[in-house]
Amino acid sequence: MPSTDRTLSVLCLTALSMLATAALTVPTAHAASAATAADGWSLAPSGGGRPAFYAEGAPGTVLQDTVTVTNRGGGPVTVRLSGTGVAITFAGTDVRVPARTRADVPFTVSVPEDAAPGDRSGAIVARDFEGRSRTVPLTLRVGGPDLSALTVEHVTVHGDRIAYELVNRGTTVLVPKLAVRADGLFGPVLDRAPRTLPVQLAPGRRLRLTEQWPNRPALDSVDIRLTVTAGGGARDTALVPARFVPWGAVAGAGSAVAAGGALVAVRRRGRRGGKGGEPARRPGQKAELTGART
Repeated sequence: MPSTDRTLSVLCLTALSMLATAALTVPTAHAASAATAADGWSLAPSGGGRPAFYAEGAPGTVLQDTVTVTNRGGGPVTVRLSGTGVAITFAGTDVRVPARTRADVPFTVSVPEDAAPGDRSGAIVARDFEGRSRTVPLTLRVGGPDLSALTVEHVTVHGDRIAYELVNRGTTVLVPKLAVRADGLFGPVLDRAPRTLPVQLAPGRRLRLTEQWPNRPALDSVDIRLTVTAGGGARDTALVPARFVPWGAVAGAGSAVAAGGALVAVRRRGRRGGKGGEPARRPGQKAELTGART
């Protein structure tokens, strides 16, 4: 009997748990049904089971797929299809879907002849005439060998900053590292070990960056070397000269030299009279004799 009582207790608890779960599930299911009815229509890849489109091909190829517009409402709906990010062509752009039916629309994705290998992101967008829209992501992968290539260009010094540009010349996304070194007349004046930059360079992207140099020399002739590296063996180096001259001090020294030269010139002009410090006579002027009359 004790065992029977425990079995009945377990059954009662299980029944109560099922009732509670049902009580929580019914409103949720009702809410989902109401949301579907309010939306009226949806957009998805044909065939089901795919949350997004994925296409892969070599440069110059044309890929095909199908998108489905489903109308769950009680009246017809007309949507306009468009593509973003990649070259997408639809069998028809304005699609009218009767109530409680669906329309399958074929489309093509064209891969440019000069496309570099790598991934490109796009989307298929449907918009009805009431302004509501649906979007399905599309990823296009262009086939070909992965190439990791990176260049550092246009290195200049502005005040206490070193400006430069990084360019991804390859087909893969790169996370670059940068090392900086500057050698002056009497040895290194800057030496920074490689460190990872907080950027990601997509294929073909150009990015301008700056490197702070707060303690640069005031007077020196320096060779600045920037070295960038990235995964896959990407590497490049740029070497540029820089001359640091304290122009304010030079201008002050120049003014002092000029003033000293002017003073010397004045003194020399004052000495151009007769010997023994006698003043110079003007042309035609007679010398005056002084002395006592007899």
